[in-house]
Amino acid sequence: MCTAKDLMTSPLTYAAAGVSIEAGDELVRRIKPLAQRTYGAGVLAGIGGFGALFRVPSGYREPVLVSGTDGVGTKLKLAFALNRHHTIGQDLVAMSVNDILVQGAAPLFFLDYYACSQLDVDVAEQVVAGIARGCQMAGCALIGGETAEMPGMYPPGEYDLAGFAVGVAERSELIDGCSIVPGDVVLGLASSGPHSNGYSLIRRIVEASGAHYTDDVDGRTLGERLLEPTRIYCRPVLEVMQSIRIKGMAHITGGGLVENVPRILPPAVQAVIGRDGWPKPAIFDWLQRHGRVEDAEMHRVFNCGIGYVVVVAASDAAAAVEAFGAQGETCWPVGAIRNRGSGEAGCIVT
Repeated sequence: MCTAKDLMTSPLTYAAAGVSIEAGDELVRRIKPLAQRTYGAGVLAGIGGFGALFRVPSGYREPVLVSGTDGVGTKLKLAFALNRHHTIGQDLVAMSVNDILVQGAAPLFFLDYYACSQLDVDVAEQVVAGIARGCQMAGCALIGGETAEMPGMYPPGEYDLAGFAVGVAERSELIDGCSIVPGDVVLGLASSGPHSNGYSLIRRIVEASGAHYTDDVDGRTLGERLLEPTRIYCRPVLEVMQSIRIKGMAHITGGGLVENVPRILPPAVQAVIGRDGWPKPAIFDWLQRHGRVEDAEMHRVFNCGIGYVVVVAASDAAAAVEAFGAQGETCWPVGAIRNRGSGEAGCIVT
């Protein structure tokens, strides 16, 4: 560490100010092959240039680009506390690609933003490896990003993440929920846990209860349950869309079922979801019990075991459940669409 006297007598450098260009170059060298594994025919230029290039796929009559951006939230605090960074990148990808999937878009490419006070190349490589793995799961290319080393902006050992996804859909086949009518069926696809939402409350529950991340929760540690990465639904949903008419979809993120499902519904209808329609994973029982969280708050904050919702006609429901099962997804009929009365909520969990 340079003293004030040293600064007056020695030439100043970027390294002395806390930024290592060499560390940044080493990170780029390590992550290039990770990114290249995600490339498909559409990538014209990827990591290394000032901007990445991607060709819009052929076969679309009227292609529409669909974009989304998100972060991971305070789930990062658990990654720091447990020094586990290899799955958080999948969370980052999932939060954006699942959002654009809701409108029927197939993800094309992804960019990430990684910001820290001082770059730890080993940690950053683990994070980007998770991002690349998530991109492979979603079927999109990791074609660029930004690593920002900003001394004094973040506590030592911490970083922040943001992600940006772009997908494509045929304009005539965009899914907006406008055709949803009373009698349609609400299907729920299983989540892998809390995904990347509600972690400010989760951390408060752990702190207030005196629990430890090494405590057992249904055969795994609490830390493992809470760091389980967000499911990426792109491939199975896009495959099922080829044979089943999907009327609407919702990614169950912050706001839970009661706030996300209404975002895709016409004003005259509501979704009525039965809380007994699916088995609630053990981690949510643990959180509710240790935090003394009321049912209404659970459904407003957490996905409670349903990470993605699909609305189909009643005549398609059984075939859709079977089709999702064939794609490796656990799917349940969890509710139905009804007429919405004046002043009634867009989604109720009974």
